[in-house]
Amino acid sequence: MTTNRLDWRALVPDTESYQEIFAQPYDTDSAPLSAVQPRLVYGIEQLNLSVSSVDLMLIKAPEEQEYLDLIAAAVEASHDEAEEIIGGHYLIEGNRVTLSPAGNADDNFASSGEVIAADWVEPEQLFGCVRQFAGEVSLEPGLIHRVNGGVLVLSMRSVLAQPLLWLRLKQIMTQGRFDWISPDETRPLPVKIPSLALDFKLVLVGERDSLADFQEMEMDLAAAAIYSEFEDNLQIASADEMALWCQWIYAIAAEKSLPAPAADAWQPLIREAVRYTGDQEMLPLCPSWISRQLREVAPFTEADSFNAEQLQQMLEQREWREGFLAERMQDEILMEQILIETEGEMIGQINALSVIEFPGHPRAFGEPSRISCVVHVGDGEFTDVERKAELGGNIHAKGMMIMQAFLMSELQLDQQIPFSASLTFEQSYSEVDGDSASMAELCALISALANVPIYQHIAITGSVDQFGRVQPVGGLNEKVEGFFRICQQREFSGAQGVIIPLANVRHLSLHKDVLEAVEQNKFSIWAIDDVADALPLLTNLPWDGEGQNTLMRAVQERIAQASAPDVRQRFPWPLRWLNWFNHN
Repeated sequence: MTTNRLDWRALVPDTESYQEIFAQPYDTDSAPLSAVQPRLVYGIEQLNLSVSSVDLMLIKAPEEQEYLDLIAAAVEASHDEAEEIIGGHYLIEGNRVTLSPAGNADDNFASSGEVIAADWVEPEQLFGCVRQFAGEVSLEPGLIHRVNGGVLVLSMRSVLAQPLLWLRLKQIMTQGRFDWISPDETRPLPVKIPSLALDFKLVLVGERDSLADFQEMEMDLAAAAIYSEFEDNLQIASADEMALWCQWIYAIAAEKSLPAPAADAWQPLIREAVRYTGDQEMLPLCPSWISRQLREVAPFTEADSFNAEQLQQMLEQREWREGFLAERMQDEILMEQILIETEGEMIGQINALSVIEFPGHPRAFGEPSRISCVVHVGDGEFTDVERKAELGGNIHAKGMMIMQAFLMSELQLDQQIPFSASLTFEQSYSEVDGDSASMAELCALISALANVPIYQHIAITGSVDQFGRVQPVGGLNEKVEGFFRICQQREFSGAQGVIIPLANVRHLSLHKDVLEAVEQNKFSIWAIDDVADALPLLTNLPWDGEGQNTLMRAVQERIAQASAPDVRQRFPWPLRWLNWFNHN
């Protein structure tokens, strides 16, 4: 058995080991993109070396201007500038247009091999246009003329949302020339314009779904393209990675003229970062997230840096600003509109932990959910009420079946269990999915079968496999804090706490008031790796072992009683009167 009552230090990422790194100065002259994104930079270098049969690179990254600018900067850093002016010069004389090689940078279609990034383009913006006013014709260059000899970085949504634009862009890439055509088939160009030779490389940036759609649309092209990713997080395995992440923060702060963290601000910043990544050993590289933290803390300081108190004040105000829904849901529980017990004990009832996400709301929050189970003599059917009511998803149904398989395997019955059971999320009126409540459901089922009560001052989360091993789940910080807030408002009894999977400990980064309550033994967090470790905490009885007083023995005895033949059932009910006379 593995039951660990966690010390408060395990509930947050380790920052004490890196104090020397936090205190040292950092060079802010350049962003170390090649250090934090080595695969991406290598892929860009391969694009510039033209190792692929097509001048195309696909990058998995958010389609935001901030990412596109970073990628464009990396492309420009590794791109060899054209030694001479390329492109051409269009000379318009009445109704006659001629093309000559570009002689200098001032020629109307001259290019020096620029690198340009755009998160959205219209056809006219990309391909240029032919204008005619008062009988005079003029030519306007587009982005592809400016990147002649260079690189164009586009968001994938520009391509997917405008298939005709993509078809023309692909044709220009494959043919190596730009043909002037009229955007309106019913109105031809007023003059004949010579084609312009174009040679450029294309970088398409998109999320996973966008890349999948592009691959389906252009299977051969996607297979030939160079692929890389903007890695979301940096794994912190040593002081070197922590120093690299700090350098990345400083570089973004310097680039955007935002305040940088002071030595004491790194601890709360890293704790907030771990809440974002969901892993104590992963810190975010997302420039948008980092910029947001620095931008929102900037009004709290007049210096070029901010301290821990200023950052903490900003984070608390943000949580308060976004916390209306969470407070209202908490009030529903405190006013007993949603029934959640945090004291006493009940048979077949347990506090599970859920994460609530509202569409359009920026912050997920946790709250306890009451799961109940009732059993009665039957044919062994386990009813998932959520599934029956079409409120349960497929993953939740899978968790229920795994839970049942574990119980049947443990009991080792020769025949079907003589009980039927019904499990449900009480006061749940929306769809439920995920298997993070399967351990709670299993404990409630065992409690109902054994007729042994469960302590209501403990909540539990985690999924189980068919062997009873506890598996990690998501949303741990929100789940723990959701139950903690209810216990805090009702005043701590000293016995309250939460059971979580042992594998989830590395995902914790809890708020300061939770740490203080754990340190003062007002609230407990237990980490387990088997469902047999949870049951003694919840019922004060072991699942199995030597001796008579175990949950498994209680279940087996109840099954034996229900399976025993009943003499009364041998006679039809009218003949039972005769049987009564025989006994008298």
